Amino acid sequence: MNKRVLTMVVHFRVGLLVLALGLSGQIIRPHSALAQVKLKSADVSPATEDFATSKLLPNGIEVRRNGAMLQVVALRDDVLRVRLAVKGQLPEDASWAVPVEIRRQSVEVIPEITPDAVGFRTKTLRVRIERATLRLSTADLRGNVLQEDEPGWPVEFHADSFRVFKKMPADEHYFGLGDKVGTLDRRGQSFHLWNTDAFLFQESTDPIYKSIPFFMTMRAGRAAGIFLDNTWPSNFDFGKMQDGIYSFGAEGGPINYYIFYGPDPKQVVRTYAWLTGLPPLPPLWSLGFQQSRFSYETETRLREIAARLRSDKIPADALYLDIDFQKEHRPFTVDTVNFPHFEQMLSDLKRDNFHVVVITDLHIAKVPGAQYSPYDSGTAGDHFVKNPDGSTYVGTVWPGPSVFPEFTRPKTREWWGTLYKDFLKEGVAGFWNDMNEPSVFGTPTLTMPGDTLHRIEEPGFQPRTANHLEIHNVYGLENSRATYEGLLKLNPDQRPFVLTRATYAGGQRYAATWTGDNTSSWDHLRLTTPMLLNLGLSGFGFCGADVGGFIGTPGPELLTRWTELATFQPIDRNHTNKDSGDKEVWVHGPEQEAIRRRYIEERYRLLPYLYTLVEELSRTGLPVVRPVFLEFPNATSDSHPFDLDATSEFLLGPDLLVAPSPFPEQPDAYPLKLPPGGWYDYWTGARVDVPPKIEDPKKGILLIQPKLDVLPVYVREGTILPMQPLVQSTEETPQGDLTLRVYPGQNCHGSVYADDGKTLAYKRGDSLRIEFSCEVTPNGLLLHLGEHQGAYRPWWNKILVEVYGWESKTAAITVTNKQDAPSDSIDPERHMLSVEVADDPHGSDLEIRKVN
Repeated sequence: MNKRVLTMVVHFRVGLLVLALGLSGQIIRPHSALAQVKLKSADVSPATEDFATSKLLPNGIEVRRNGAMLQVVALRDDVLRVRLAVKGQLPEDASWAVPVEIRRQSVEVIPEITPDAVGFRTKTLRVRIERATLRLSTADLRGNVLQEDEPGWPVEFHADSFRVFKKMPADEHYFGLGDKVGTLDRRGQSFHLWNTDAFLFQESTDPIYKSIPFFMTMRAGRAAGIFLDNTWPSNFDFGKMQDGIYSFGAEGGPINYYIFYGPDPKQVVRTYAWLTGLPPLPPLWSLGFQQSRFSYETETRLREIAARLRSDKIPADALYLDIDFQKEHRPFTVDTVNFPHFEQMLSDLKRDNFHVVVITDLHIAKVPGAQYSPYDSGTAGDHFVKNPDGSTYVGTVWPGPSVFPEFTRPKTREWWGTLYKDFLKEGVAGFWNDMNEPSVFGTPTLTMPGDTLHRIEEPGFQPRTANHLEIHNVYGLENSRATYEGLLKLNPDQRPFVLTRATYAGGQRYAATWTGDNTSSWDHLRLTTPMLLNLGLSGFGFCGADVGGFIGTPGPELLTRWTELATFQPIDRNHTNKDSGDKEVWVHGPEQEAIRRRYIEERYRLLPYLYTLVEELSRTGLPVVRPVFLEFPNATSDSHPFDLDATSEFLLGPDLLVAPSPFPEQPDAYPLKLPPGGWYDYWTGARVDVPPKIEDPKKGILLIQPKLDVLPVYVREGTILPMQPLVQSTEETPQGDLTLRVYPGQNCHGSVYADDGKTLAYKRGDSLRIEFSCEVTPNGLLLHLGEHQGAYRPWWNKILVEVYGWESKTAAITVTNKQDAPSDSIDPERHMLSVEVADDPHGSDLEIRKVN
C-alpha cells in the first residue's frame, strides 16, 4: 500500500518526536525542513512546560507534559498497562483481544517520587518516569531493568501514526510475533503486521497471514513480555534499522501496550494467555493424522483415499475437502455432480472412523436471484461490508464477484453461525476458515481498500464506523469467532474444531491455525520449527504446517523427513496444492511408506502424552511444542537462550527433545546439543549424559550421523511418559494397558489426562487426571501411582510400567496392599525392566529393588 502523506509534524522538545511510518515498515527520522510545533495544554502553565506534573492513582500514575498524558497502571503486581495520549485525553478503552474484566484488574501500588522522576512500585516491579522527558523504565525489585525507553526518541508522532523506541541491550533476545519467517530470535530483524495472502512466501517474505503484536524479551535468563494492543498496520523493528534500539509503532490507533514480567519465560506465556485468553480443549481426533489436498475433487477420489489409508494400515483421523467440493466455489454449497451422495458419503466415512473437515471461506458469492441462501439471507439482514458511499463492497475471489460479512457486528456473527446448520446435520466434523485476511483477487493490496467501512456494534465499544485499515488485522479473528460461537450454539455440548489462516492476538480462543501456503523445499522444512515455536509463544499452541509443503512436489526424502518431524508437532496435516503432485503417505513406494507409517504409528502411541499436553495448553497457555529455553532458561553459562546454539532443536512438551539436523538435506554429521541433566535416547532407551552447561556453543556432546529412518529424539531424565497401544483411529478403544515409561532421575514425575475426547462433559467433572512420581533409591526405585482425580472411567484397567536405565539382571517388586508379587521382565538391550500392575483408582506404590 502507498505511504500516508506527510502533512503535519508534531514535536515534543522533551522527547516526543516526529514519526513517518508507512505500510512498508520504513521509519523516517525528523527532518529539519519540517515545521515543528510545541504542544501546549490549557491545564499546564508556562512555568511547567518543561517539567511534568503527575497525579497519583490507587493502581498507578498519570503524568502530563506539554499537553500529553502518560498513564501507567498495574493490573497485577507483575503486569503493567501503558497508555499515552498526545492531546491529554485517553482514547476509548476497548479491545478485540483483552476482555474488559481483565483490563479492569488492578492492585494497589506504592508511590515513589523524587525531584527528577515519578513512579511507583508493586510487590514485583518498579516504574520510573523522568519528569523532563517522560522517559519510562521498568525494573524488578532487584534492579534488573526489563525495558527502558531510548533516551533520544522515547516516542515519535506523525499525524495519527506513532512509534515507541526502547533501548536494546547487546545481550537481549526477542521471540514471538506469531509465525513470521526467519530465525527463532527476532533480533536484527524487522516485521510488518498486516494480514496478507502470502502465496509462495519465502524466507524473506513479510508480511504474511497473521498479526500478533506480542513479543518476549530474554536477557540473562530473565523474561518479560510486551503486547501492543493495536489493530492498525504496525511494525516491529529489533535493531535492524539502528543498532542498540528496538521499536514498535502503528499507522493509527492508540498507544496502548502491556509490560509483564516472568522472570521465568513460562510465566510470561501464562500471563499473555491471561491477558488474551486460553485456547479451548480440542477434540481428540484433531490430534490424529490428517490428509488433505487442493482438491479431492470427487466423492470417488475421497473414498479411494480413505480406503487406501485403511488398507495400508496408516492410522488416520481426518480428511479435508477444499473449495472444489462446492458448487461453483460458493461457500456452504455442495457440488452434487461430483459429490452426488454427500450425506451418505459422510456417514460411510464416519463408520470407517474418519472425520471430514470442509472449507468455508468467508466471501459470499454475489449471485442475486440464484436461490443462494447465504447471499439472500445476508442481504436481507444487511450483513455485508460497505463502501464509503454506503453501497455494498464487492470484490473478486474464488466464486467471482463476492461480498464480505461484517464480523464487527454481533448480529452478523450470529447469522454467520447459522450457515453451518446443514453441514453439522449431515455429519461434517470440522471447519476450515481460509482466505480470511481477507484475500481479494486483482487488487493492488490483495485485500479490501483501506477506506472500506466497517460498522462496530461490539459490546464494550462505542458504536461507530471504522475504516478497513483499523479492522483488517482482526477480520480473520472475528470470522473464526463467528464460526466457533455459531457451532457451539448449534451443538452446545460438542467441541468445535475450527482452523483459521488469518488472525490477531486472542484468536486462539476460537481456532487452531497453520502456517499457510508453504513450499515443498528444504528451506521450508527448516522454517517450520521456528514458525511453530513462535506461534506457540504467541498464544497459538495448537498449530501446524502443511506436511510436505503446500506448493510443489517433494522428493522421497523430503516428504519422509517432513512426515517424521510432524509426528512430534501439534497438528499433523499432509496437504498439497492443485498443481502439485500427490503427497499421500504411500507415494514413492513401499520403502518410504513403511518409514512414514512407522512415525505416524508412533504419534498414535504417544496420544496420551499429546492429549495431556493440549489439556495443559487449555488451562495455562503453555504451548505443545516449545523452544528449549522455555524449560531451560539458564542452560548456558551466561544464560543466553540455549536455542541460539541448537537452532533446529525443540521440545514436545517439557519432556521430549527433538533434534533434527540443522541441514536435513545434507548427509553430514552434526553435533548433538542437549540441555543440562540426564537424557535418554527415546528409541533405544540408552542413557546419554551431558555436561552441566554448554560452555562452547560450537561443540556438542556427540556427533549424529543422519539416517533417513531415524529422527533423533531424547527423553528428559525424571520423565514418566504415558503411552498407549496402537490404534488406527482415535475412535478405536485401545486394547491393552496404559504404558508408563519411567526414566529415573531428578524431580521424577508425570501425569496423564483423559476424557471422552468429544464433548464438554469434562467441564462438569467428567474427566480423569492421574499424577505419578518416582524416587531413585540406593537399591532401586520407588514409584507412586496417584489416585484417580475426576469421574471419568478410562479405557485401561492395568498399567504396564517400563523402567529405563535398569542395569540389574533381576528385580524384586512390592506393590502396596498386594500380597502377590507381580511378574516382571527385563530387556538388557534396551536397559529396561517392565512390570504390569492393576490400576487402583485409590492409587498405589511400587518398590522395585535390584537383586544381586
